[in-house]
Amino acid sequence: MGNGSAAGQSGRRLPARFRPREWALWRRRRSLIAYCFLVETIAAAATVATSITTPPSWHDAGLLGLLVALGIAQAELGREVERMRRRVHGPPYINMTSVWTFAGVLLLPPALVAVLVAVLYAHLAARSWYRLRQVPPFRTILNATLVVLTCYSAAFVLARLGVGDMATALTSGGRGVAAVALAALTYFVVAAITIIPALTITTRSVKELFGGLGDNLLEAATLCLGMLTALALATLPALAVAILPPLLVLHRAVLIKQLEIAATTDEKTGLFNTTGWHLLASRELARAQRATRSTFGVLMIDLDHFKLINDEHGHLAGDEVLRAVAAAIKSAVRDYDSVGRFGGEEFVVLLPDIGPAAVLAVAERIRSAIEVLKVEYSDGREVRVIEGLSASIGVATYPDGGTAVDRLLQAADRALYRAKDAGRNQVVDGTATA
Repeated sequence: MGNGSAAGQSGRRLPARFRPREWALWRRRRSLIAYCFLVETIAAAATVATSITTPPSWHDAGLLGLLVALGIAQAELGREVERMRRRVHGPPYINMTSVWTFAGVLLLPPALVAVLVAVLYAHLAARSWYRLRQVPPFRTILNATLVVLTCYSAAFVLARLGVGDMATALTSGGRGVAAVALAALTYFVVAAITIIPALTITTRSVKELFGGLGDNLLEAATLCLGMLTALALATLPALAVAILPPLLVLHRAVLIKQLEIAATTDEKTGLFNTTGWHLLASRELARAQRATRSTFGVLMIDLDHFKLINDEHGHLAGDEVLRAVAAAIKSAVRDYDSVGRFGGEEFVVLLPDIGPAAVLAVAERIRSAIEVLKVEYSDGREVRVIEGLSASIGVATYPDGGTAVDRLLQAADRALYRAKDAGRNQVVDGTATA
């Protein structure tokens, strides 16, 4: 009976989200915990203040209902696409809710914008993200809070310019257009800046933090659709439904692009995988063959004694080392050079438009960058540091090292093994003996 009772109690145990002591937030770094509480306090205080200074009307409540209905409809129609995007995305992640939240900025009092954000994110969490382990509740709450602050910043710009909403903008001529454009720019900038303290930025480039041109164009497109939604609701509300089809097509197109990127990207390091790197190398080879006296280099890089790191510190720490090494290699090469991971602890670099001497110089720069790395990781009790890393590097240059991608890789691979046989932590040129 005792065991049965215990089993029954265990079966009725509340989910972790209802047990505050077990929240994933407490396992994060202290600065992130402090940041969460700071922004949530600011957002709550601003919401209370604005609800007093700008009380909503019944008309505002009706607009809120329309935006909530449109946002939920879009989320339901694109639910499977959104789940897939979450599974394959890399930072930064941009969802489509800014269409509705920016429209809310242009139509609603700030306090109702906060309600709109809360409802839309709660619906996304319950319907689209609930099966995804990488989305803990605190992260959804933090993201929603940051969106609220972003909306308040854009609304503040509108108020300072004397254009309280879209209806006023429509009767303000050029001033109205400028106010809406500046509000959109404010939304764009604040959304990018406020997320930075929530990220681990020590090994991320500016592009990894803020995204490339495609990511930013997507964010701009959602803000433009938000403007059109607000315009429709302020003039002919029934036309706002016309926003849904292009938004769903855009959503699916972004997923297709993400899948293409995922198919050529190493999940652990964010570098090109074997397929992606080979594709770029084949293109470079074809370009070099069309040009006269064109050369390019290939580097094969292998971490020395990596198995000992996994054995001593664990595989999670080994993954941190791989990510740190990947970042070190990328920082030591040019923006248009291509870095890949061929599995395990082996990396490969494609260096277009470069001569043999310069290839060796780049290889030596990479070797030195890896040698001075200090990789921090937590073992659950304390932060530990892995240092004393080294790498052996084999070099091959087109055309002397080979006139096909596989031949160049073989030449670089043979040079790599000669570097290991000679004592490791060195660069060997395989071109002369290819």
